[in-house]
This record gives sequence, C-alpha cells and structure tokens, in this order.
Amino acid sequence: MAKESSAPAAIEHGTSPGRDALHRLGQNRLAVAGGVTLLVLAMLCVAGPWVLRATYQEQNLDLGATPPSAAHWLGTDTLGRDLLVRLLYGGRISLGVGLCATFVALTIGVVYGAVAGYVGGKADAVMMRLVDIIYALPFTIFVILLMVFFGRNIILLFVAIGAVEWLTMARIVRGQIMALKKMEFIEAARALGYGHGRIIFRHLLPNALGPIIVYTTLTIPGVMLLEAFLSFLGLGVQPPMSSWGTLIKDGAEKMEEFWWLLVFPGGIFSLTLFSLNFLGDGLRDALDVRAAKD
Repeated sequence: MAKESSAPAAIEHGTSPGRDALHRLGQNRLAVAGGVTLLVLAMLCVAGPWVLRATYQEQNLDLGATPPSAAHWLGTDTLGRDLLVRLLYGGRISLGVGLCATFVALTIGVVYGAVAGYVGGKADAVMMRLVDIIYALPFTIFVILLMVFFGRNIILLFVAIGAVEWLTMARIVRGQIMALKKMEFIEAARALGYGHGRIIFRHLLPNALGPIIVYTTLTIPGVMLLEAFLSFLGLGVQPPMSSWGTLIKDGAEKMEEFWWLLVFPGGIFSLTLFSLNFLGDGLRDALDVRAAKD
C-alpha cells in the first residue's frame, strides 16, 4: 500500500483591502506621477526658501524686471524681487489654503452628513433643505461678504473658503451613511448596545472612508482655484505676501512686456492642479472595489 504524503498543503495568504487598493494605485502611472509631483513641490516650497536664503520682500529697484538668467533662474519682477523665491513662498500659501480649507470643509461636511444620514426622518429633511438653501447662494459672493464683514486675514481666508466647500461633502457622506446603516453589522452593533456616536464614528464612517478620501483630493484643487480667483480680484492674500493667485494676477497685468511673470506662476499652478486631479482619479479607481472586480 502506497504511503500517503504527509507534507502539509500550501496555505494561501490573503491580502487586506488596503493593500489591494495600494497595489491598484501603484499600477496607475498617472496617479503615481501626480503624487510624486505633489510631494516634490511641497518639499521645494517648504525647504526652498531656506536653501536659497532669500525672502519674498527683498527688492532691487535698480535691477527691475529681468528675464530668466543664471543669477535669477525664473527672472525678477518689476520691483527686482526674485520670482523663484516668491513662487516658493506663494506655494506655501496656496498649498496651505488648499489643505487647511479642505480640512475645515471635511470636518463640517463629514459630521453634518453623517448625522443627517444616520438620524433620517424629519431631522434629515430639515438639515438637507438647509444645505439646498446654502447651495443656492453664489459661493464666491458668500466668501467675499465674509471677508468684507470680518476683515482680510489669512486665517479667515482658510475658514471662509472651507465654510462654503463642505456642502457637497455632506451630501456624499449622507448618501453613504444611509446605505450603510441598513447593513447587518450595524444591526449587530445596535444589538450589542453601542451608542449612536460610537456607531457613527467607529463603524459607519470608517466604511465610508473611500469616497471621502477621493472627494477630499478633488476638493483641494477647487479650493486652490477659489483662492486664486479671490486673489485675482484683490480679496485674497495681501501684499507683500504672495500666493500663486496673486502672482498670476500680477503677471497677467504685465504679460505683454514681461512674459515670465505669468508663464511660470501659471505653469506651476496648472501642474499642481493636474497632479491633484490625477491622484484623485487614481484613488477613486483604487478604492472602488466593484470596478476592481470587473
């Protein structure tokens, strides 16, 4: 009689959803390129001015506006200020506005939408009608009124933009919560006696994290565009500070004489927006389990 093999069968190890999503994201070359570009730009904006040992206020009126050269790689503006240095400092403001205002919008929208979707009924109807009313107001005019009423301040700029960008996030989170709260694991959590707060923040929101992350990455470029538009109107960052929006505004006024004042700020701003959109699209595809199975 033949001896039966005693070798144990090979064990197939599974992978976590997070690892699968990371693997799918890594296969998307545009998303990876966008993420790397954003990381490099952020590092340059943070460390660049220290390396160059220059500030955005340093002027050389005798030099004036000069085209790119070995001394000034991106040229200088009409006051003789190095454009590269001002771009790096402006990147701190623009990226800071994008991140901080998005964080404000994320906090308000996620909490508001989660509560409305979980509670449901008349409370949900009232809360979402309030969102519809605010939606009907022109966002830009609302931000301008806030800034005119409370004064121009860089911190207020973060809050004002974030305060009008949370509405879509609230709708997205509400829809996700309404779908998830009917599932079996939520019924089990209720049967175990868990409180409403624990169910929302420990069970529902973690399972809605995918759409939240995706929309967050797509909100940042929208916030940066709004800041650039406000700065273009003279309602954003005030001189001598600069953001990419103020630099584009100044360059647009003088583009016929000094082309580099518009081309370089516009190019770096466009590159950032493209990178954020590519990364957001990649995250959407990576976190969409149904699309991954097709």
